[in-house]
Amino acid sequence: MTHAIRIHETGGPEKMVWDDIPLPSPKPGEALIRHKAVGLNFIDVYFRTGLYKAPSLPAIIGMEASGIVEAVGEGVTEVAVGDRVAYATGPIGAYAEARCLKADRLVRMPDAIGFEQAAAMMLQGMTAAFLIKKCYPVQPGQTVLVHAAAGGVGLIMCQWLKHLGCTVIGVVGTEEKATLARAHGVTHALLTTDDVPARVKEITGGAMLPVVFDSVGRDSFNVSLDCLAPFGMLVSYGNASGPVAVPDLGILAAKGSLYLTRPTLATYTAKHEDLIARANDLFEVVSSGAVQIRVNQTFALKDAADAHRALEARKTTGSTVLIP
Repeated sequence: MTHAIRIHETGGPEKMVWDDIPLPSPKPGEALIRHKAVGLNFIDVYFRTGLYKAPSLPAIIGMEASGIVEAVGEGVTEVAVGDRVAYATGPIGAYAEARCLKADRLVRMPDAIGFEQAAAMMLQGMTAAFLIKKCYPVQPGQTVLVHAAAGGVGLIMCQWLKHLGCTVIGVVGTEEKATLARAHGVTHALLTTDDVPARVKEITGGAMLPVVFDSVGRDSFNVSLDCLAPFGMLVSYGNASGPVAVPDLGILAAKGSLYLTRPTLATYTAKHEDLIARANDLFEVVSSGAVQIRVNQTFALKDAADAHRALEARKTTGSTVLIP
């Protein structure tokens, strides 16, 4: 037997239960991973509340973890027993002491990357990677805006954007988070209470922005559109404040023939070669020191409900990991 956090019904953090479950055996093409650290992400909240639907209930949530391969199924060539591995794509099931996963969803960790660091950075870091390198390939000299700049994805993205030669405008909720954002690559830290489009107009001399990266969702959607230059792109990749209702597409025309996309990491890493490419992008930029991964909070896996409460109350900064 082993243990896992499961939800038997959707709802608040109290719906997560520390259950005994059978230790799985890997099927053909799968590997059994003994987790050393599990990442905490807002997508976990979406599955817990039912905003995103689990395949069935009870369900083990969680998208990201690191650990050691304990066994492999028939036909597995991607990893071997004893390998240090990490992952950050579906299906859900990371909130467990051990789990089986398709081997082609795993990436081998460089020796320089620790388990907690890997669990803290794979989902958030590969999200940053595909957003700024594939979804909207940023160029040196561009000024871009990042919402939730002091969050897990935000801190990684802002450092990376600065490394790539961009000027970063970061929007945060408090002065404390503004200070943190400035220490991680943000040149202009704005508060959510500011008139953000007016400040962007001032910063850019009226030119506005080619792209806005928005993980907040409903509360920031119109603000984001108002920050864009003609032909600009709004990359809406999260729903922290709630989902965005599908807009009248005419608003994109009225505000300057804008582009709107709602991308996911799963789509951008569906092919094994794309997964490895994005992981290698991340490993390279972290190993070089250009991006620092800070684990600012740790919780025991069995106390995942407390971690969710802290995350939803916006009391966390940077990355949080759960320790089995």
